[in-house]
This record gives sequence, C-alpha cells and structure tokens, in this order.
Amino acid sequence: MPDEFVIVPAGWFLMGSEGGQADEAPVHRVWVDAFEMGRCAVTRGQYARFLAATAHEAPREWDNTLFGDPDAPVVGVSWHDAVAYCAWRSTTERAVRLPTEAEWERAARGGREGLAYPDGDEPPAWLPAGGRGPVAAPWPVRLGDPNGFGLYGIGANVHEWCADWHASDYYAISPDRNPQGPASGARRASRGGSWRHAVTISRTAARSRLDPSFRYTDYGFRLARSL
Repeated sequence: MPDEFVIVPAGWFLMGSEGGQADEAPVHRVWVDAFEMGRCAVTRGQYARFLAATAHEAPREWDNTLFGDPDAPVVGVSWHDAVAYCAWRSTTERAVRLPTEAEWERAARGGREGLAYPDGDEPPAWLPAGGRGPVAAPWPVRLGDPNGFGLYGIGANVHEWCADWHASDYYAISPDRNPQGPASGARRASRGGSWRHAVTISRTAARSRLDPSFRYTDYGFRLARSL
C-alpha cells in the first residue's frame, strides 16, 4: 500500500526552545514552504518490499521478532539506508526525500505554537505505558491520535532521520526561510522519541544527532515530498 501524505501548509513558526538543551536556542522565526509529509513513519512492511526489490543490506536485527510487526516502524536503519529507500521509491513515483529539521518541527507542531509536545505541554495519554519506558518494542505507527496536520506518532516511538547535518550553533546563523542545515558535518540530525528511552516521546523542539552510518534499533524515518 502506498504511503499516505498530508500537506503541511506554508507558514511562519517559532523554531527551537529556550528551556531545553543548548542546541535548541535561540528560538527563531522560520518560514517553511508548503510540502507533503508522510502521515506515518515508514513501516517494516514497506521497507521489506524495498529489500525484496533490491540487493540492499537488511537493517540491524532485522530477524529479531521484537521488530517483526509489519505495521510498526522499520528500525535499525542508518541515514544512508533511509536515503537509499527514498531513491528507490523515487524511481517509480514522485520524488520522496527526508524532511529537513525545520520541516520536521513545523509538521510536528501541527500549526500550534509554544507547546512542549505536538498536542500539549504533557505527553499524550494514548502513549503505551503512559509514555514511561522502555517498552518491549516499537508500537504500530497508527497508534494514538494524529496531530493538527494529521500526522501519527510524530515525536514518539522512534527517532526519525532528517536530511540536515547537525551543528549545535546552527540556530544562531540559520536563514529565516527554508533552512537546510549546515553545509557539512559529522553527524546527521534526527528528531523524536524512542521506545527504549525512559520517556518514549521527545519535546517538539528537542534535537538529536547520530553518525549517518550507525544503525540503532530505535532509529527510523518518515518521508517528505516537495510540492
């Protein structure tokens, strides 16, 4: 089944947080052009079709039954794996890609400003175990309520790779329209929470980063598409 996308409308939003980690500051006003975002993270079932059609190496712990639910997000994928999946998908459909950090945060906020999480200042009630982790495994991507833009599970369950390189001081020099991140770096940016963390959802402004070659079992990705 093809991925479903939702339109994230063009607009200004306040990106970052003054109350989080140092790399979330300063809060700055950012314009993001309209784009499409995957309603859900890419699932294991969708990724399995990619593996069947290519000779691409399987994710880390692909045979672990904890990660075998076809409706759960694919995990154990590196940034390079996610980009390869996007390239494969783009050969037969409209081009897909990873979102930028700015696109991800704009989408996760769902059109609402100043909230810690996509739907409020507290973790949502639908989270497994009340958001207290770790839990046994990633949960299905459509569990819970969508945010204001119709996105499921954003900010929780798995870290989602973004297109950008990460730099801790980037917000101080970021352009105010469609920022793309630094020109180079050592780690790629990621966003969102983790099923294996003590709290399984991250604040919307919280940033994370990882070597793009690493494959962790709480890392997945969500697709974006330009309009």
